[in-house]
Amino acid sequence: MDTKQQSSVRRNSGAPSSHRNTSSSHGGAHRSKGRTFRTSRPSNRLTRQSDNVKIAPPSAGVLRIITIGGCEEVGRNMTIYEYENDIVILDMGLQFPEEDMPGIDYIVPNIKYLKGKEKRIRGVIFSHGHLDHIGAAPILLEQLGYPTIISCPLTLAMIKHKQEDYKKNSTKFLKMITVKSVNDVIRLGKFTAKFFQVEHSIMDSIGTILETPVGTVIHPGDWTMDRDASGNTNVKYDQLAKVKRPSLLMLESLGSLKDGRHATNKEMYQNLSDLLLHAPGRAIIATFSSQVERVRWVIEAAQKLDKKVALDGYSMKMNIEIAQKLGYIKHAKSVLIDIHKTDSYPDNKVVIVCTGAQGEENAVLNRIVSGQHRSVRLRKTDTVIFSSSVIPGNERSIQRIKDNIYRQCDHVIHGDLMDVHVSGHATRRDILDMLSQVKPDYFMPVYGNHFLLKEAKNLAVEHGFPEDKTIIPDNGSIIDLTAKGFIISKQKAPSNYVFVDGLGVSDSQNVVLRDRQVLAEDGMVVIIATMETKTGRLVQNPDIISRGFVFLKDNKKLIEDIRNKVKKMVVESDPKSWADTNQIRNDLRDKVGQFIYTKTEKRPMILPVVIEV
Repeated sequence: MDTKQQSSVRRNSGAPSSHRNTSSSHGGAHRSKGRTFRTSRPSNRLTRQSDNVKIAPPSAGVLRIITIGGCEEVGRNMTIYEYENDIVILDMGLQFPEEDMPGIDYIVPNIKYLKGKEKRIRGVIFSHGHLDHIGAAPILLEQLGYPTIISCPLTLAMIKHKQEDYKKNSTKFLKMITVKSVNDVIRLGKFTAKFFQVEHSIMDSIGTILETPVGTVIHPGDWTMDRDASGNTNVKYDQLAKVKRPSLLMLESLGSLKDGRHATNKEMYQNLSDLLLHAPGRAIIATFSSQVERVRWVIEAAQKLDKKVALDGYSMKMNIEIAQKLGYIKHAKSVLIDIHKTDSYPDNKVVIVCTGAQGEENAVLNRIVSGQHRSVRLRKTDTVIFSSSVIPGNERSIQRIKDNIYRQCDHVIHGDLMDVHVSGHATRRDILDMLSQVKPDYFMPVYGNHFLLKEAKNLAVEHGFPEDKTIIPDNGSIIDLTAKGFIISKQKAPSNYVFVDGLGVSDSQNVVLRDRQVLAEDGMVVIIATMETKTGRLVQNPDIISRGFVFLKDNKKLIEDIRNKVKKMVVESDPKSWADTNQIRNDLRDKVGQFIYTKTEKRPMILPVVIEV
């Protein structure tokens, strides 16, 4: 994906097997070895199903659909399909952390519903190779005993690379079925998996048809409809109206507020071609790491113009290397050069394609602009092209990097000036076209924030789709589909966040994350009190250490007031409590915390240390 995949990228920390500075779910990070996992209940989500509540299995003749992730956020996409003794899974994506999640590298789906059911999993289908659809695969596949995975060649190759990067030699456990054609049919127990062509911003994207004895689910994954200037599309979906009934269309709805049409690929490539042709110096193109097709086009265009292309960004180089091995990119050896050798060629003969279009702090583009890149410095004659969309939440970081670029060079091109990027997500018109062609019995918008799903539903209902045949799921929603209709269970499968970080913390609650939030907002105060064990008297003045709360040299009176408060508390304390250092610590924490709040209206973390001598 492109818009979707990027949401919430804030820092350049890790995700399985690709580099976080790609700013995309097409990218990731390769610092995943040794990660630990902990679950937490998101404070801004609806109350979740308790992990301890037993969920009855589906009745005979019932198709159960569970949206584990991707229905209240952008990312973490995963859906479970269960019919009698068979389970099929679609996608295992990750979500990047939000700003209020300090220290968290990424978030993966919660698979507690599948515990004890591992042997019933007949296959995991991956719709395409973006991180919000495959990023959690190395972790979850291992936890589920490596069930069979099913997808097209590029997607499978990306998963293999991430699996090996996550844990060396673990690819030997992977069992894979390659979808070589959309005409392939795969039996998965009582499920029959079929496929159809979709257009998206990465090669080898496929839609999935899951047939069961009680009906059919159609899911295109991420999708769009590429239209020409007249509005005509390249792909039709009328054949999907002929599937076994009743049919349920689960439709990615990220573009449910987008009117009009996107620029065509032809228009975008013509603009890029003109920019490459007339660039007075180097052309620096920032895009998503998984835009393999676009990078291929840049390589081919550069070859025609007798220019050289340097790629930079871990996941981008990895993706292009995989695409070359599979034959998706040919004749690149004579065009591609090492990023460290760009100065060996005239500036007007060099094209640099890199990650960092979202302004991520440690991404390649930011390192070039800030002068921290080892080989490339921005020059006044450079042409910098943002061939990407602005991901919601990244506006400020993108604006900052644009300002810095504009200060250093005269040629900056982005979507506000010219069509140099085409979104991989459908518009309102596309959604209506899909509904009219597929003619599903039921409609379930998925893959997006709740308001986007609701807008997709509203759009369908406004244009005649029966409201009582639409479903707006939450994460963890359990929908039981029969030949006669559907029932949304009052219970929910566990879908709360599973955080991944590199700190070795294992905690099943919010406590660690909440502590980090407190430290990030108000800092901490350490109180060190040295006491005589027998008398309870202070041996010396308490030491007060502030980190992230106030600067000691500028707040000497406040620190002295805190020190006097501690001394007074110890002097006036009950002699019976002297031997109980836990009680002393608790008293110091509570009362000093209250005292600091009255003085500053801040609530730093109070860490009392009592030393007995």
